[in-house]
Amino acid sequence: MSRPSTSIPALRPRFWERFPLTKLTQPEWEALCDGCGKCCLNKLEDADTGEVFFTRIACRLLDDATCRCSNYEGRKAIVPECVVLTPSTLKDISYWMPKSCAYRRLNEGRGLADWHPLVSGDPESVHRAGISVRGQTLGEFEVPEDDWEDHIIDEEL
Repeated sequence: MSRPSTSIPALRPRFWERFPLTKLTQPEWEALCDGCGKCCLNKLEDADTGEVFFTRIACRLLDDATCRCSNYEGRKAIVPECVVLTPSTLKDISYWMPKSCAYRRLNEGRGLADWHPLVSGDPESVHRAGISVRGQTLGEFEVPEDDWEDHIIDEEL
C-alpha cells in the first residue's frame, strides 16, 4: 500500500500469474502496489449498512504528487491506525480496498489491469490511465473531520 519509489529488486517473471499471494517474496508483494494512493484516502463507514465511502481526504503521510507514503517504513509509529497489508490480513480487509487495487483484484481471482506498472512496465501508467489520486487529495489536517462527508468521492474506486 503506497510504497516509496525505489529500485525494485529482481522479481520472478509474471510472478502474480504464477504464484499464490502467500508464496510471493516480500519484494514481489511490495511490487504489487500500483501506486494509485487510493488506499491512503480516509474512509467513512456507514454504521448501519457497513458501506465504505472513500473521501478525498488523504492520510497525513501521502505525498499527493507521487501517490506514495512519505514515511513508509515508519508509518505505523506516526499513524497507528495505518493498516499493514499482508497475505494473512487481505481476506479480512479487502472489502474496503479500491476495486482497482492489485491486491484485491488478485485476491478475487482477477488479473492485473493493463495499466498496472508490472504489466505496462511503466510506473507512470497508473497516473496516465487516470487511476491514481495524484493531484486530487486534501490533507487530513486541512479539513475538520466533521466536514469529511462533504468530500466523499462519488465515483466507484
